[in-house]
Amino acid sequence: MSRVGKIARRTFLIGSAAIVGGVAFGFYQYKKPIANPLLDGLTDGEAALTPYVRIDADGVTIITPRTDMGQGAYSIQAAMVAEELDIAWQDIKVDPGMPSPAYFNGAVLGEGMPFPATDDGFVATNARAFGHVLGKLLGVQITGGSSTVPDGYEKLRIAGAVARETLKAAAAVQTGQSVPSMKTEDGAVILADGTRISYVDLAAEAANVTLVQEVTLRPETEWKYLGKDMQRIDIVAKSTGTLPYGIDMEMDGMVYATVRTNPRLGGTVLGYDDSEAKAARGVLKVVPITGGAGVIADNTWRAFAAAEMISFEWGPAPYPAEQDALWEAVGASFTNEHQDSQFKDEGDVEADLAKGDVLEATYRIPYLAHAPLEPMNATVLLKDGRLDVWTGTQAPTFALAKIAKTFGIEAENIFLHALSVGGSFGRRLEDDFIVQAVELAVAYPNVPIKMTWTREEDMTHDFPRPMQMSHASGRVEDGKVACFDLGIAAQSVTASQMGRAGMSVPGPDIAIVAGAWDQPYAIPNYRVTGYRVPELLPVSSWRSVGASGNGFLHEGFLDELIHAAGADPLQERLRLCSDDVSRKVLEAVGEMSNWGAKMGEGRGRGVAFNLSFGVPVAEVVEVTQTPDGIKIDKVFVAADVGRVLDPINFENQVQGGVIWGLSHAIMAELTYSDGVADQNNFDGFEAMRLFQAPEIIVRGLENGTKIRGIGEPAVPPAAPALANAIFAATGQRIRELPLYNHIDFVS
Repeated sequence: MSRVGKIARRTFLIGSAAIVGGVAFGFYQYKKPIANPLLDGLTDGEAALTPYVRIDADGVTIITPRTDMGQGAYSIQAAMVAEELDIAWQDIKVDPGMPSPAYFNGAVLGEGMPFPATDDGFVATNARAFGHVLGKLLGVQITGGSSTVPDGYEKLRIAGAVARETLKAAAAVQTGQSVPSMKTEDGAVILADGTRISYVDLAAEAANVTLVQEVTLRPETEWKYLGKDMQRIDIVAKSTGTLPYGIDMEMDGMVYATVRTNPRLGGTVLGYDDSEAKAARGVLKVVPITGGAGVIADNTWRAFAAAEMISFEWGPAPYPAEQDALWEAVGASFTNEHQDSQFKDEGDVEADLAKGDVLEATYRIPYLAHAPLEPMNATVLLKDGRLDVWTGTQAPTFALAKIAKTFGIEAENIFLHALSVGGSFGRRLEDDFIVQAVELAVAYPNVPIKMTWTREEDMTHDFPRPMQMSHASGRVEDGKVACFDLGIAAQSVTASQMGRAGMSVPGPDIAIVAGAWDQPYAIPNYRVTGYRVPELLPVSSWRSVGASGNGFLHEGFLDELIHAAGADPLQERLRLCSDDVSRKVLEAVGEMSNWGAKMGEGRGRGVAFNLSFGVPVAEVVEVTQTPDGIKIDKVFVAADVGRVLDPINFENQVQGGVIWGLSHAIMAELTYSDGVADQNNFDGFEAMRLFQAPEIIVRGLENGTKIRGIGEPAVPPAAPALANAIFAATGQRIRELPLYNHIDFVS
């Protein structure tokens, strides 16, 4: 149980876990409570109990500021508040709220520190706490890094408990009865004689009492929601197609727009002829925007059609224009000059490699698009100095700051309304499309404008996951892996993304080697080196970020060494594993898959492990070599998030991560010709079909001591487990993704 104190009416001291690091940096500033954004604009009878609970005549609304991209974020945030607030699930309403520093994410910065997740030492613990401090000081409201649950686990339950106890205090004022004689149940305070007073009826009183200073969180044994299967709040609307996404936004008097900008990312526009577009049916205005032009029309399709009528003269790409030249740039980065990090350097790698019989391999991973089903869009209205923006974004405070700086609009006059997101996986950490929509609003004020990208604009203007290349060397001795030396070259996602936000980040980029340098293997001579590729295309976070590709680079080569040693792939990983929680995950997946049982002719089984975002995940993939190609039969997954808060959603997220990882491993890549992406729609960037999808069996373990998120960690082991299974079935070792460039799959 946790206790928290000093909670003021207009402010809310969020959580106590992060205070340790405050001593190191800006303690006074960090200790300052953050203003509760819900208190602005409250009407009579409304109450805002902390930034997360608003009560009015219509009921209780829980604020869920982390973006829901299909991962169940709204539901789990609501559940963490509701567990302490004591409100019936069917009565819960959620609202993502307005951007505010009150909704900062400390966990995402804390876990970005260069310490392995298995390191709980003094320095590592305080470094992570410093990340929390930084998150608060910067007011970083962001959805990413599988951090929604670990960031909210304490602060959201505290918010619910504070609201609950404050409502009881209001009931005491209203009835004259003592708080200890009361309890709460399904949205009401229950008096000693059984009288029920609904939270709604207490709202006016609660608005005038001081927030309760100390609360005690309920023990797990009293939980009603957490730890049990929950029906997601949006499941009915999503299942019936009635949930409105950003692209569904409609308003009276709305006009519609699209844009075209240089498909060579960052390239200029040298000129264009829009005479035909201006004369097209339904076109209201053609607007020059940064890097291209926008078309405003009376419907989206006419805007699309008119945009195609514009004849552009584009500038050249500010990066090597052809795919081979891009690979050459990556390959040329394995030099001391480009070395970015060497967080892992154990034993004496050089001396061991000098013994001879060295196994060497080069692996490659392509650029990948985010390719969300819902293309980028935003609705904007600039009127009387006030700017309203309706869109789906993972980084609302960043977007708000960018708009304010770019257009000189005071932040208090910008209202960013968060809408449901039809896929993102990192793409909506960017705000380029929002800025474009505001450019249109500035040129065409007083009218709501819905700007929608075409699918082709979306794909060709994605900031992709960077290409990665690895050079690996290693040795085996006496049937064991003795030496593992992995160099990884990739662009810096962090530098690219933060650069677009106008910030620079000093020091090495941990994302280049994430999911590789921090793996819990006790290999006697073990080194992982990161090499920073000079900026090529602008790149961005993609589901599971650096670990998404590094899992393949690390576990693929480890599997090669284990094979060279003549050892069993699972047993050797177990022997090398230095972390108890991770070892139990490997043991579980072995037991689930009946590892060691004979597979039969033409069949193979591969295992891979990866620890990312603090979550150890082990996967076993079973395949069959058929006359039509490789068929993926089953996938077994074991993962440990410390505490499974919603078992059915946990299973769904793991299964989704596996499908995502396998799908891209098999057939997805983004290549460039003349500086332009060759794949500009789903016909060139295909996903796994239903008949190709394997049965996926999931087990959640709870041996870890920290609460973790599961949105991303199931992705990294999928590709190497599949490649290792193909090797087991066919003897073909594939060191490059996508796999279908080298072997056929059932299609």
